[in-house]
Amino acid sequence: MWSDGSDTGLKDAHGVTFMSFRVTFLGTGGAVPTTERGPSAILANREGDRLLFDCGEGTQRQMMRFGTGFSVSHVFFTHLHGDHILGLPGLVQTWDFNDRSESLTIHCPPGTRNHVKSLLRTGGHDPGFPIRVNEVSPGNVALRAAEYEVRAFRTNHRTRAQGYALIEDDRPGKFDRQKAEEELGIPPGPAYGRLHEGDPVELDDGRVIQPEQVVGEPRPGRRFVYTGDTRPVDETVEAAENADLLVHDATFASDYADRARETAHSTGREAARIADLAGAKRLALVHISSRYAGDPSPIEREARSIFENAFVPDDGRRIEIPYPDA
Repeated sequence: MWSDGSDTGLKDAHGVTFMSFRVTFLGTGGAVPTTERGPSAILANREGDRLLFDCGEGTQRQMMRFGTGFSVSHVFFTHLHGDHILGLPGLVQTWDFNDRSESLTIHCPPGTRNHVKSLLRTGGHDPGFPIRVNEVSPGNVALRAAEYEVRAFRTNHRTRAQGYALIEDDRPGKFDRQKAEEELGIPPGPAYGRLHEGDPVELDDGRVIQPEQVVGEPRPGRRFVYTGDTRPVDETVEAAENADLLVHDATFASDYADRARETAHSTGREAARIADLAGAKRLALVHISSRYAGDPSPIEREARSIFENAFVPDDGRRIEIPYPDA
């Protein structure tokens, strides 16, 4: 099940309400903004953890326009071209005006920390809240949270560049309540929770029940992958293996394939091949060139000829990502 973001109380295949994971496309345009599309910015909200991937010009206004809120804890820069970073100084200043005290971490490619620090000083503003700039190399974990991680992977652009994969931990398998109660005689109560969490339980009659007797195989979490600007590369295929949502550079249609190679971008067709090879479930085509401002259908059409579940999102589109077994 895919949602436009308006659904609440979504349930998995077993009728259990799952932790929300919503992606909002704040900016889907290329280097030159248009009236329809702003520069690159994507907000992922996983159960209240708001993670901002790139921050093009006007991102804070897009946040207000599309109602995402400003409570971002981490910013992930794929590279430091202007259309991916120039929204940050204004957003930081707004946070400061709003008396933000929570720390912010900005993740960036190796060798770019000083450039990010210079960006933060643009306009002579000195933020009143802690900001940490974290260089992370492709293949390494940028953020490790309680139930997921964000890992960097190598891309191919005209500068130091990388993509990011948000990968959830596996979840416990389905608890077989009928077997627990009827076959094993385990009384309902705290024992069920302990078994589901992986702990053995001793019953009053002395029997010890192991978790694997009533809990199925672990179930996979969700995977969201964002490339930023890039040529098609094998590393994206690896990072996006079985991804629930792959967001890939598709600046041009194939009529500008030569221009895509010259500028180290991808076409819709090339992005679709990557999604197909990775076994992704859905492909969002972004960084749309202003050449297609009025009609991005050529990019979407050629991508769908290879990968059916490809689409060009409009700015403001929201997608709820369900668990793979939902």
